[in-house]
Amino acid sequence: MAKSLVIVESPAKAETINKILGKEFLVFPCYGHVRDLPPKELGVDVENDFSPRYVTIKGKGKVLTELRKAARKADEIYLATDPDREGEAIAWHVANAIAKKQDSGSEDEKRDSNTTDDPFHQIKRILFNEITPKAVRESISNSSVLDLKKVNAQQARRVLDRLVGYEISPLLWKVIHKGLSAGRVQSVALRMVCERDDEIAAFQPQEYWTIEAMLKQAEGEHPGFMAKVLQYREEKLVVSNQEEAAVIVAALKGAEFSVKQVTHKDQRRRPNPPFITSTLQQDAARRLRFSVQRTMRTAQQLYEGIEVQGEQLGLITYMRTDSVRVSDDAITEVRDHISKIYGDEFVPKKPNEYKTRRGAQDAHEAIRPTYLNLPPDKLKDRLNEKHPDQFKLYDLIWKRFVASQMEPHILALTSIDIVAADYLVRAAGSRTKFPGFSVLYTEGKEEGDEDEKEGGVLPPDIAAGQKLTVEDLLPDQHFTKPPARYSEASLVKELEAKGIGRPSTYAQIIKTIKDREYVEMEARAFESTERGQTVNKFLVENFSNIFEAEFTAKMEDELDRIEDGQEDWVETVRQFYGSWRDSLKDANSRRKELKQALQEETEIVCEECGSNMVAKWGRNGRFLACPGYPQCKNTKPLEEDQESTETDEVCEQCQSPMVVKTGRYGRFLACSGYPDCRNVKSYTLGISCHEQDCNGELVEKQSRKGKVFYGCNQYPDCKFASWDKPVIGPCSHCEAPLLYEKTSRGGDSTLLCRVCEHRFENTQAA
Repeated sequence: MAKSLVIVESPAKAETINKILGKEFLVFPCYGHVRDLPPKELGVDVENDFSPRYVTIKGKGKVLTELRKAARKADEIYLATDPDREGEAIAWHVANAIAKKQDSGSEDEKRDSNTTDDPFHQIKRILFNEITPKAVRESISNSSVLDLKKVNAQQARRVLDRLVGYEISPLLWKVIHKGLSAGRVQSVALRMVCERDDEIAAFQPQEYWTIEAMLKQAEGEHPGFMAKVLQYREEKLVVSNQEEAAVIVAALKGAEFSVKQVTHKDQRRRPNPPFITSTLQQDAARRLRFSVQRTMRTAQQLYEGIEVQGEQLGLITYMRTDSVRVSDDAITEVRDHISKIYGDEFVPKKPNEYKTRRGAQDAHEAIRPTYLNLPPDKLKDRLNEKHPDQFKLYDLIWKRFVASQMEPHILALTSIDIVAADYLVRAAGSRTKFPGFSVLYTEGKEEGDEDEKEGGVLPPDIAAGQKLTVEDLLPDQHFTKPPARYSEASLVKELEAKGIGRPSTYAQIIKTIKDREYVEMEARAFESTERGQTVNKFLVENFSNIFEAEFTAKMEDELDRIEDGQEDWVETVRQFYGSWRDSLKDANSRRKELKQALQEETEIVCEECGSNMVAKWGRNGRFLACPGYPQCKNTKPLEEDQESTETDEVCEQCQSPMVVKTGRYGRFLACSGYPDCRNVKSYTLGISCHEQDCNGELVEKQSRKGKVFYGCNQYPDCKFASWDKPVIGPCSHCEAPLLYEKTSRGGDSTLLCRVCEHRFENTQAA
């Protein structure tokens, strides 16, 4: 008896759906994309309506063979790939690959991909937002055909990205060095990071002062409270320096402080809507310290299915969405859950409603748990045992969704206005009047932000007309701070705000600029590298019209319009290509001039011909080369122009002093007798390794991506490693022999003992 065939992307998803549908269905994974543009050529016929030529992805031939065999035996075929453009494109490629036997040669190369016709009648498309028995079975009953408008929108994106990558990247290779890449969206994200770095570099801090008063009631047992000086003669007070602050303090010392008015009011803080892709990525970064990729990988696992008590269950709805919409059934279920667990007073009279942001696709529900009878505590032992990331993310999604349908958090705010001479001084306090959703969930804060706290405790019986005693006056110096560097969370937030990229692309954008070493992470924040700054400068100067936020956002809107059937994908690509084709021709004609513009003449003299050497770009970064090439081919590392620092260590081969040098992999010790003696060794900290049974020394090393860390010189026999610099102890609390230097984003340095976790002031810092 013939069975129906269901095709999905992954084995985990296949296992979950197979257990739902039973023996009447065969469920096969296609393992993601099966066809794509050829990897080593453009693959787009620019002269023939930008027709793409697809080929089978390496390693997927065997998968397609198995799918074709299964398809021939099936009476019906259901394509159950993810319910977005990417999933629709995968389904369409699978349908084209298994539809019918091709003539000799590659079926992918022979098929004209512009004809997005339904390959044959028995293939059906099924869509579900959650992998639950009800959703999957309903999708089988309500199957449809492939959405060719979605396919065309995805095809347009792929062609646009390929045109930029294959037409502009080779120019980068010729002008800077091979291995670089330009991307329609990634380059805009890089530009944002570089421009933020430029803002920080140009920032000039401004001094300002605040003045607070410690006040106390003349009578009563209240310990006192802090109030801030805000106004002078009803105008906002701006204190620029210590002298101005001293004048104000002197004036207030002899003044009478009298309560002018006391104000009480309630503040209602509504819960946040359930997660969409971007907010999930942001909150997971802030609260769990997950990278965007780690978040999406874990969410995919929760969506596709986890084994729970012998059953394979999809625990959350589809995780690539920009809509805060939630189904009526889920709303009813969560309100019942809140009433049962927290009480009726936590359930709003009407369900909380949230507006999806303007321009969102609104194709799927918000991210929420699929089974409210499986709270995180029930799954803690199961998930924490092998997959702690899954539990942490599930717990976050669960709490955010349930909290989104709870009553507001109500704060009772108190404000006390106090007059002293011609100054207005204000104290503010707050207390929780009703906890509402905050009993379950509060949004995470960006690193560096102050935690949200309730205000200070004010005297409950204070009233207008009361005289107050001044316990102390506290002037405090501050400096304005530059804008913060982008973290993964804040970069995703800004990309979404500017309309750049879509839910399915944020993780890939960030991965690409990291992998290309255009940015590096310092204290969990992006900092552009010299390579990234150079690439960005070149692209902005020569292609400012396409690597610009507004233009990129407009292209995203065009792709949405293609999906809605309002635009033709070929015409959209043609207009985009035409907008920068002339700029590309001009840049190619000037590439020698552009290459020379990136070279910097130095004062280092070539020892072979006497010319001043120039700094050039190569695959491994900048280096020094003789401008007399090809007659003189002398080159050397750029770092050699730095002065070598002599050490007390003696070369064991020739007894000359060792010096500190910097190379491709960071600092190292080299013999000062070079080139007669070429002895080199790792840069040592002068600290013995304290691992058990190890007689090694701790040395400075550098990771593959250039980040300094510290390890033992007996590796791999000893695997000691630390990102924090070890410092000779001992700890004054527990006598541990080593401490570790911790540096904050603001540059402050402290010492941490990893045994007793005590912190000390770093008196050893330079």
